[in-house]
Amino acid sequence: MIERKNILELRDVTVSYGGAKNAVDRVSADIKENTITAIMGPSGCGKSTLLRAINRMHELYPNIKVGGEILLKGENVLKMDPVTVRRVAGMVFQRPNPFPTMSIEGNVLAGYKLNGISLSKKERAIIVEESLRSVSLWDEVKDSLSKKGTFLSGGQQQRLCIARALALKPDVLLMDEPTSALDPIATSRVEDLLVELKEQLAIVIVTHNMSQAARISDSSMFMYLGELVEYGNTHEMFTNPKDKRTEEYLNGQFG
Repeated sequence: MIERKNILELRDVTVSYGGAKNAVDRVSADIKENTITAIMGPSGCGKSTLLRAINRMHELYPNIKVGGEILLKGENVLKMDPVTVRRVAGMVFQRPNPFPTMSIEGNVLAGYKLNGISLSKKERAIIVEESLRSVSLWDEVKDSLSKKGTFLSGGQQQRLCIARALALKPDVLLMDEPTSALDPIATSRVEDLLVELKEQLAIVIVTHNMSQAARISDSSMFMYLGELVEYGNTHEMFTNPKDKRTEEYLNGQFG
């Protein structure tokens, strides 16, 4: 069995919206490199809130406070430059969101433009092709690179958004229910893609779809009311959950 190193370490991570109860309450977990980790739980349990804390997205809202430590390759992201964090921890959202005014090529290179990184024409061409190939989109769009990203189907748009995140060569890819707006065929393609991509980086995916977690994730976190109830090997959790609340959730008794 391969011994994988920790890529991401959560240490007593707390997120507060200013109320009496924390939206995320003292969550600690080690996430390994080259794995897919699923975060599951009922609506409002704090799973997306936790994911966004890793990417420093909560700082866009002054009333949200994040505490604890989030270590990415040993460095606390809460003390890093937010722009740097968002380069090394890419984010893909629930609904495909290609930048509507940009071409397919422009979307892939958007991170470089936003970060003020200049590239030669040759470098741009290489990054665009590599990124689109990595999401199995190159052959479908190589003759349409100047067309708007919104010209693509929903599944293609989501793969374009994944390519946009991968273009900056992040260490971790954060995904917030990335297939919930897609049809079953597009969902299957994205899932197959994620299994391939974990050879390159770690993936953390929030999903309400338990069968998806069972199909593609190596480890799973079950959250309830802001608390991390259980975390471990996905197969073991699904077949022999240690906490009664996990068992009830997996059996469809709530959520």
